[in-house]
Amino acid sequence: MIELFEHPLRLHADPSRVVVRPFHLAWGGNGGNRTERIVNAVMALDATETRAELEVVLKDFEARHWQTRRVFMTRYDEIESMLGLDGSEIGDEKRQLIGAYFCHEYSYAAAALMNPSAVPHFDQSGMPAGSQRILMSLRAVGEGHISSVAFREGIITDGNQLKLAPEPPFATATDAVGLDEEELPEGPITVYRHRDSTLSGTVIFPITAAQSKGLEDLRLVQFQHDDGSYEWLGTYTAYNGSTIQSELMRTRDFRAFDLVPMSGSASRNKGMGLFPRKVNGQYMMIGRQDGENLYLIKSDTLTHWDEGEKLLGPLFPWELVQIGNCGPPIELDEGWLLLTHGVGAMRKYAIGAVLLDKTNPAKVIGRTREPILAAANQDREGYVPNVVYTCGAIRHGDTLFVPYGVADSSVAFAFINIKTLLEAMA
Repeated sequence: MIELFEHPLRLHADPSRVVVRPFHLAWGGNGGNRTERIVNAVMALDATETRAELEVVLKDFEARHWQTRRVFMTRYDEIESMLGLDGSEIGDEKRQLIGAYFCHEYSYAAAALMNPSAVPHFDQSGMPAGSQRILMSLRAVGEGHISSVAFREGIITDGNQLKLAPEPPFATATDAVGLDEEELPEGPITVYRHRDSTLSGTVIFPITAAQSKGLEDLRLVQFQHDDGSYEWLGTYTAYNGSTIQSELMRTRDFRAFDLVPMSGSASRNKGMGLFPRKVNGQYMMIGRQDGENLYLIKSDTLTHWDEGEKLLGPLFPWELVQIGNCGPPIELDEGWLLLTHGVGAMRKYAIGAVLLDKTNPAKVIGRTREPILAAANQDREGYVPNVVYTCGAIRHGDTLFVPYGVADSSVAFAFINIKTLLEAMA
């Protein structure tokens, strides 16, 4: 096993992290529906009854959420639009109470927190020499095994230290402004982070029908365009309960996020990792198209990906079942460093590495014979035993910072010397 420094910090599932989400009711028969019945019942309350009922709700929930009354008002506006109500003469308290009936608390990371990726933060101001501000995405799993995207900000140093920014007391979900919930689009959509919330408290939830059961395993990359500008891109798996589809998240400021479906035969698979810039004038991905091997995929656009050429197959005992990528390739002077995962006997996962040629990534220069990380000891137990998995590491000087999921239950952190890693390759 290659020597590495394992940081003592661990992140775990936390049922106390909750957000307010829309509560949807199915339409009933007999000429009416449950939504109309509830609205009519609230409308029938007098002012004193309305105030008393609203005070009960606020006593229970106002201290647990950010701008709870505003959230209720926003939800009321959606119900008003759905039912075609004329709310011009409905008071604020009655609006808030109606909105509350169509909201619920959702513990977005109650079941699991796993599969992180890391990129340089968009704000490096004030960083001392040897330190770098980073941004991580995490896969959070809540009720119904629905996956969403959460974020954490932090700082790493050349002394193998990691300090995460504290999570705010309230978590907030991004908004899809102007989206009609009864006519969910399958095309690109834009979601927005609240202006007065921090990124470490922001959660992106599934919105479209294709995403309805989860946004899984975001692989973030800081992408440099031909004009020298940077955009943060991330491939993820949209899951609707029966089929999967790779999609692309795009952002320049981590306030507005575009969620864009991708087309082409390669996009019908999961686990696509985007190179951080064009190579030889083309966009490139590493992906697994057959559930077993890794492929190099090329495209003239960021959103259409067809079949690629086989790059790597299982070779060593720890990866004989299958291999896949563990995030976007990382550019070094020596070539493209690609973290991989392998599955061996007893479905035990391990993480390895491959070095690809700088100008011709289809050429494999070397790969690790032994895993960098493998499930062992305390890292064996959890929701899915014997799994270690990352969706993206980051280079920091001569070191590789690797956040990784443990047993689909928690997140751990490791630092690996890049020179030592390259020397271990065959």
